[in-house]
Amino acid sequence: MGEKILMKGNEAMAEGAVRAGCRFFSGYPITPQNEVPEYMSWRLPEVGGAFVQAESEVAAINMIYGAAATGIRSMTSSSSPGISLKQEGISYCAGADLPFFFANVVRGGPGLGNIAASQGDYHQSVRGGGHGDYRTIVLAPNSVDEMGNFPMKCFELAEKYRMPAMILADGILGQMMEPVEFKFETVDPKSRREKGWELGVAAGRGKRIVKSYDLRENELEKINFARMKKYQEIEAKEVLYETRNCQDADLVIVAYGTSSRIASAAIKMARDKGLKVGMFRPITLWPFPSRELAKLAEKVKNFLVVEMSMGQFVQDVRLAINGQAAVELYARPAGIPASEEVFAEIEKVYKKIKQTKNVKKAVKVVKAVKASAARKAKPAKIAKAKPVKRSTPNVKRAKAAKKKGGRK
Repeated sequence: MGEKILMKGNEAMAEGAVRAGCRFFSGYPITPQNEVPEYMSWRLPEVGGAFVQAESEVAAINMIYGAAATGIRSMTSSSSPGISLKQEGISYCAGADLPFFFANVVRGGPGLGNIAASQGDYHQSVRGGGHGDYRTIVLAPNSVDEMGNFPMKCFELAEKYRMPAMILADGILGQMMEPVEFKFETVDPKSRREKGWELGVAAGRGKRIVKSYDLRENELEKINFARMKKYQEIEAKEVLYETRNCQDADLVIVAYGTSSRIASAAIKMARDKGLKVGMFRPITLWPFPSRELAKLAEKVKNFLVVEMSMGQFVQDVRLAINGQAAVELYARPAGIPASEEVFAEIEKVYKKIKQTKNVKKAVKVVKAVKASAARKAKPAKIAKAKPVKRSTPNVKRAKAAKKKGGRK
């Protein structure tokens, strides 16, 4: 803690995992995350850990299943197509309630795509990714410093809730170099207490079973309902997000990861020109900060989503805002936007905002004029005439006779 080290994002993430107590890594090479297994291949033996380059991604994730079942802090990493190959094993780990940490340094897709940065794996990451009803905790860093510090958070959350937790990065974050300061105490695996479910030495304890299936009638449904309650607890307690300049904003940009860095530069350009633009950045993509976005939408009525995918992230933003505000999208699928492009989009949206404000003002003026004209044209009140009392001839004669002494 306290020392800043210049590191690549991938290397910072690997070092962060080691300092967080990771002692087993299995993986398979794929660009742009190759620095992770390369770093682990020499770093883990230094601390008494084990590194395995598996024969495939499928083999690597099944090794993680076995290591995680013993309670050892375990990690794997890959990039887009490699993560797809691991999805069956990730589902098995989720089904067995095994905590482990993995990372996806996303590249362009679909298919083999390219080796440039992308955010096209958003849906795969936040919706579980494999088969069955399960979730994965997803953290989205936007700096090398966060790449180095988020592995600790992933291990803590994975063990707290007994489930997989991942970092969703991209090729830019993996390859760029920045100072990183590890903001947590290095974990000594020997100091960690047993949780009571781990496999290992069986002498002197009861039977423990780790499995991802249950063939008893109705039992699997009960287990899935229990997991659903756990997921609801995570959604209530573990949401992380960041806001900037939202207090006076007419427009808020919503972005994560590399897109949020690009958007930040565009926001500075906008602020320099007097445009009131803010930033909302989800840090946990699942659990998604839906309540916080909805609350912000009560005040701010215009949002612009910036993402390096074809409108995946924006779906969760629109679900959260639920029609309370306008949501625009600037998408670059398998492309990297420049801050100038985003600023140009901000100006377009801001022009619409001004037009909408002018229309609302005009409508108010028209309503006021009509109301004033209606008041002037209103007819004056006519006083009601008092009824005139009229006496009939018979009444007159009766009154006259009464004065004389009454009728005879």
